[in-house]
Amino acid sequence: MSTIAAISTPNAIGGISVIRISGDDAIGVAEKIFSPYGGKKVSDMAGYTCAYGIAHDGGERLDDCILTVFRAPHSYTGEDVVEISCHGGLYVTRKVLRAALGNGAENAEAGEFTKRAYLNGKLDLTQAESVMDIISAKGERELKMAENLREGAAFKKAEKCSKKLMKILGDLAAWADYPEEDIPEVRPETLIEELSEVRDDLKSLVQNYDSGRILREGVSTAIIGRPNVGKSTLFNCLSGCERSIVTEIAGTTRDIIEESVRIGDITLRLSDTAGIHETDDIIEGIGVDMAEKMIASSELIIAVFDGSCPLTADDQYLINKINKDKTVAVVNKSDVEQLLDIAELEKQIKHIVYISAKENTGVEELHRHIEEIFKLNEADFDTVTVANERQKYCIDKALESIESAILSLEIGEMLDAVNILIDEAEQSLLMLTGEKVTDAVVDEVFSRFCVGK
Repeated sequence: MSTIAAISTPNAIGGISVIRISGDDAIGVAEKIFSPYGGKKVSDMAGYTCAYGIAHDGGERLDDCILTVFRAPHSYTGEDVVEISCHGGLYVTRKVLRAALGNGAENAEAGEFTKRAYLNGKLDLTQAESVMDIISAKGERELKMAENLREGAAFKKAEKCSKKLMKILGDLAAWADYPEEDIPEVRPETLIEELSEVRDDLKSLVQNYDSGRILREGVSTAIIGRPNVGKSTLFNCLSGCERSIVTEIAGTTRDIIEESVRIGDITLRLSDTAGIHETDDIIEGIGVDMAEKMIASSELIIAVFDGSCPLTADDQYLINKINKDKTVAVVNKSDVEQLLDIAELEKQIKHIVYISAKENTGVEELHRHIEEIFKLNEADFDTVTVANERQKYCIDKALESIESAILSLEIGEMLDAVNILIDEAEQSLLMLTGEKVTDAVVDEVFSRFCVGK
């Protein structure tokens, strides 16, 4: 394959930057732009060895660097790979990259190093996808799920299911094609038992998918309430900066203001909305309409109530609008005398938190209730689970075919029809691991990667 090169470290100033070169002529390109001290040649270096020397472009000295050689097939991509570690300035790093590109290498596309690892059999497709999950992980549980995939846990479980299906298909074919041979009859009840085992194994791969998705992608969250209950103060408290206007004047938030914040392991994609109430102000009314739409579309509602006041008609209107199952009621201003009828609020909303947004207290309790709503406290993140919509789609399609096969057997359908359904399930699992997948799907997977990985 062609020889590619890219900067593999972030596009920022740091202590060290790494230029990665991979391909048939990676060693040759490196030898043209790097001279080890002591007169040693790059082409003479064994795999997993380093050399200290000078990176240069023609007669121009660029930097003192460390060069590391990885010989095929024992490298990340399965090809000859060279990594040049230079000082972490943006300008010098780019000059070293330009030297490589000027001496036979081509610019790597996004994710091309990992794509080559997949194409060369170093990783299956689920493992390749996990690389981006490891890079993107923001918390311990996200990282654990990504590491499980990187170690091939999903592939191994899918492969185990695939082998069971292949055995069933083989038994069906042998029994149908060679009736004169002394081959045991394929009994429907036996097939149902075997297919049920595969179904249960596949279900275990998706049982924690929603919890994992929430950790990876975050939760769309609307902060709602009537005017001047402290929504914007809470928003600013959670986001750590003053994005929303905070005044004693009701109705000062008219647009929806957005920010992503971390609470424990959970990313909340916050939207601070206009106060929901009756208004004759046309502009404010538009903001109220937008807030009501956010209530319908958000995965989580943080409904803010003023603890220093009794429930109002606007509060009750808001309570009637929300989905209680995805709502945390935040009783704000817990640092002052409480006049809110908590007993009445508890009758209508299960999850209630007491917060002083002004004093920044009660956020830990908010985190606990969010975990309960999304059942993150019940999920086992040590178990293997698929990581994205492509993987889940493949498992869902396989499950759909297996469920149909079981139903067909239960109602006495011909085994030819069952055979087709089992084969469809098998094809879905091969798509999951990348053993049978279109170029378009592969390109889409790696397009989400950064250049240099």
